[in-house]
Amino acid sequence: MNWVLGIVGALVGAFLAEQRNLFGAIVGFLLVFLLAGLNQLRQRLAAQERELQALRQRAASTTGPAPVVPPSAAPTPASSATPSASPIPPVVPAAPAVGTPATYETAPGPARESAPLPEAARSAEPAPASGVVTTKLPVSPPPIPQRRRPAPVVEDGWAEDLLGKIKSWFTEGNVPVKIGVLVLFAGVAAALRYAAMQGYFTFPIEARLIVISVAALAGLAFGWRQREDKPAFGLSLQGGALGVLLLTVFAAYKLYGLLPPLLAFGLVVVLVAGAALLSVLQRNMWLAVLGFLGGYLAPVLISTGSGNHVGLFTYYAVLNAAVFAISWKQAWRLLNLIGFGFTFGVGTAWGATYYRPELFPTVEPFLVLFFLFYIVIGLLYVTRQTEHRRPWVDGTLVFGTPLVAFPLQAAMLKDDRFGLAFSAIGVAAIYAGLVWWLRNRKGERLLSEAYAALALGFATLAVPLAFSAGTTASVWALEGAGVAWIGLRQNRLFPWISGLVLQLLAAGSYVINVIDSPPPMETAQLLLNSLWFGAAILALGGYLLSLIHDRHRPRFGLPAMLFVWSTFWWTIAALSQFGIADRSFGAWQYLMVVIAISIVLAAVLRDRLPWPRMNWLILYGAMLGLPMVFWASDEFDAPLQVAGIGFWIGYAVAMAWALWSAREVPARSLSLAHLFALWSLAVAVTMQSEHVADQLVLAEGWGFVAVVAPIALMTLGLWRRADLFAWPRGELFEKYAIGWFVLAVPLLALVCAGSLFMAGDPSPLPFLPLLNPLELGTLAIAALLYAMAGSAGGMFATWQRLWPFAGFAIVSMMTLRAVHFWHGDAWDPRILHSGVSQASLAVVWSLLGVGSMLLGSRRMNRALWMAGMALMLIVCAKLVFVDRQYMGNIPGIVSFLAVGLLLVGVGYFAPSPPKDSEGETA
Repeated sequence: MNWVLGIVGALVGAFLAEQRNLFGAIVGFLLVFLLAGLNQLRQRLAAQERELQALRQRAASTTGPAPVVPPSAAPTPASSATPSASPIPPVVPAAPAVGTPATYETAPGPARESAPLPEAARSAEPAPASGVVTTKLPVSPPPIPQRRRPAPVVEDGWAEDLLGKIKSWFTEGNVPVKIGVLVLFAGVAAALRYAAMQGYFTFPIEARLIVISVAALAGLAFGWRQREDKPAFGLSLQGGALGVLLLTVFAAYKLYGLLPPLLAFGLVVVLVAGAALLSVLQRNMWLAVLGFLGGYLAPVLISTGSGNHVGLFTYYAVLNAAVFAISWKQAWRLLNLIGFGFTFGVGTAWGATYYRPELFPTVEPFLVLFFLFYIVIGLLYVTRQTEHRRPWVDGTLVFGTPLVAFPLQAAMLKDDRFGLAFSAIGVAAIYAGLVWWLRNRKGERLLSEAYAALALGFATLAVPLAFSAGTTASVWALEGAGVAWIGLRQNRLFPWISGLVLQLLAAGSYVINVIDSPPPMETAQLLLNSLWFGAAILALGGYLLSLIHDRHRPRFGLPAMLFVWSTFWWTIAALSQFGIADRSFGAWQYLMVVIAISIVLAAVLRDRLPWPRMNWLILYGAMLGLPMVFWASDEFDAPLQVAGIGFWIGYAVAMAWALWSAREVPARSLSLAHLFALWSLAVAVTMQSEHVADQLVLAEGWGFVAVVAPIALMTLGLWRRADLFAWPRGELFEKYAIGWFVLAVPLLALVCAGSLFMAGDPSPLPFLPLLNPLELGTLAIAALLYAMAGSAGGMFATWQRLWPFAGFAIVSMMTLRAVHFWHGDAWDPRILHSGVSQASLAVVWSLLGVGSMLLGSRRMNRALWMAGMALMLIVCAKLVFVDRQYMGNIPGIVSFLAVGLLLVGVGYFAPSPPKDSEGETA
C-alpha cells in the first residue's frame, strides 16, 4: 500500500513542480512513502501499547489472594466422583513470599475424575484439606541490574564553556525578569520608533530623551533597592537601565546632535564608572561587562574624526586602570579579556591608519603602559582566582600580551634594529623579575615556568634582532611552543590550537623575510647569521612542541608530525650554510660534521630527557649516510679517500656510540638506523674496492671479486657470526636481520646471475676452468645462497629444488667460457654459432646426463635417473636440430660420437631406471 501511495505522491509532486518534474516526483514519492510508513509505525505502537495495558490489567487481577472455598463446596472423594464435562480450571499464580519461589495454584472448580495416584505419591504429598490443588513451580529470580559506571568527566573547551554560560543565563536565576528585560527593551525601542514615524509624539525630541532617561534612572534606583530581597531581579533591572542610558546618550549625540562630543563622552565615562562601582559593590561581573563594553565602544561610536590619539589612549588608560583596580579584588576573566581585546584591537587599528614615525614619543609610553597593565592583570587573575585548581595559567593574557604588544613595538621600530633588540632585552628582564618574585610562591610553579620560557625566548630573540628585522618568526615559534604547552597542561583547546597555528605563521614569516630581504651571505660567517638562526629557532620550537605532545597528548600522530616538521627546518638550517661552508673548508665536510653532531645530540637528549623519539633523528642521520657515500665518491673519486676518511671516522664513532648506548633497546628506529649504517658501510667499501681495482688495472675476474666480496662477506658474517659483524647490536640483530637479508640475498642472486655473462679474464694468471676468480666467486655466492635457503627452512627450503637448474646454467657458461679462452671465440652471442661451442655443450651436457643416470641407478633413485634421461633426450634433440649443421667438421662429429658413446656406456651400466619400491623419490 505504501508503494501505491508513494506513486500517487510522485505524480502529484511532478504535477506541482512544473519545470522540475523529476525532482518533484522524487520528493513527492519520498514524502508520501515516509509519511505512510510513519503512520503504520504509529498504529503498530498504539496496538502494542493496548496489548501491554491488557497484560498489566490481567496480571493485576490475578495477583490477589486465592478465593476461599467453603466446606460445603468441598469436592467429593475420587471414589464417588462422577465425570464432569466442565473445562479445566485456570492456573492462578499465587503471590510468592519474599525470598521464596513463586507457586501457582489451581483455582477451585467442579471436580473432575482423574486417574488414581500411586500409593507412594498419595502418601508423600497429601491433598490440601481445603480442596485446593497447589502445584509449586520454581521461578527464577529476576536479574539484578548492573550499575553503570559514570561517564568520565570531560572538561569543556572555551566554546562549550561560552555556550554553557549563555544557556545558564537563560535557565538559571530569575529567568522571567531576564527575558522580560530583553523583550521590553526591544519592545520599547520598536514602539518609540513606530510612534515617531506616525507622528503620535508632538513634544520635542529633547523631552522624549529626558523622559526615557528619567525612567531608566528610576529603574536603576528600583533595581538597587531590590538587590538584597530579589538579587536576580535587581541585577537584571540595573543592567537594563544602564543599557538604556548608554543608548540614550549615544542617540542624543549621534542621531540628533543634542550633545556636544565632550559632554557625551563625559556622560559615558560617568555611566561606565557607575556600572563598575555597582558591579564591585554587588560582586556581579555582568554589570561590569556591560558598563565597560559601553566604555570601550564610546570612542568608536562618539568619534569626531580628529585623530587625537593622546586623548584616546589616555581614556583607554583610565579604563584599563579601572579594570586593573577591579582585578585586584575580583577574578573576572571575561572583563580582563574585553579590556585586552579592545585596547590592543583599537590601538592596532589606529596605528595602521594614523601612525607616523614622528608620533613615536607620544605613542610609545601608552604601549608600554598597556603592556605592563595586562602583564599585571594576568598575574593577578592567576594568583587570586579560585575557579581553577593550581597550578594554572591564563594563556591568553600571559602569552597573548607579548604576542600582540611586541609586534606593535617592532612595527614602530622597523628601522631601528638595535632599539628593537633592547626592547626584547627589556621584556626578558621584566619576565625574569616576575620569575624571581614568584620563586617562593607555592602553587605557581606553572606560571613561573611560563614566565621563564618567555624570558628565555626574548633574551634569545635579542641576538637575531641585531642582525635582521624579520624576527617575527622567532617570536611566534617560541611563544607558540609556550602557548601550546600551557594549553596541553590545562587541557584547553584554544591555547593549544593557537600555539600550533603560530608555528605555521612563524614559518611563513621566515620564508617571506628570506624572499623579500635575503641576508648578504657573501660576507656572513658560518652559523652566525640570521638565515641559519631563524631556521634553527623554528626547528627548536618544533622539537619542544613534539616533546610536549609526547609528554601530555601522545595522540593523533601529532608528536610525530611535529618531529618531522622540526627535522625539516633543522635540515633547512644546515643547507642554508652550504655557500659559506664551501668557501671555508668544504660543503661535504661541513655536512658530515653537522650530521655527526646531530646524532650525538640526539643520543644525549634521548637519554637525559628521556625522549625515545630522538631515535628518529639518529635514524635520519643513518639514512643520510648513503647519499653522503655517493657524494663523497663524486667529490673525491672514491668515498674512503684520505681527504674524507677523518670525517667518516667521526661519523662512524657518533653512530656507533648512539647505537651502543641503546644496544638493549628493541626500538624499531634504532634497528633501521643500524641497518642503514651497515648498508652505508657495505656500499662505501664496495665503491672503494672498485676504485682500487680500477687504479690497479685488475682484470675483470679480479675486479668482480673485489666488488662482490664486501657484501658477500658481510652477508656471511651477519648470518653466521652476528655477534661480531652486527656490533653493537649483535644480540638484537636476529630480530630485524630480515632487513639485511631481504636486500642482500636478491642482490647476490642478481650478481651471481650477472656473472654468468662475464668473460672473467683472470690475468695475469692463465685461465683454468673452475680455478679462476670469476667462477670461484660465482660458486661461492651460489653455495652461500644454497646454504642460507636450507637453514631458513619452510618456503625457502623448497628453493633448493631449483638449484639443479642453476648448476646446469653455471656449468654451461663455464663451458662456453673455456671455449672463449682456449679456442679464441669472441665472448658475445656469436659464440653460440661456433661448432666447437655446440660440440662442447653437447659433450658436457651428456656427461651430466650420464652421470645422473649412473648415480641414480647406484643410489636406487628413480627420479635422479629420469632427470639424467631427460637431459640426454634434450641433447639428442640438440644434435638433430642444431649440431647436424656442423656434421661436416670435427666439432660436429665429436659431439655426435661423444654423445653416442656415453649413451652406450650408460646403457651398459644403468640401462633402466630403478623401481619405485626400491628407490627414493626426490
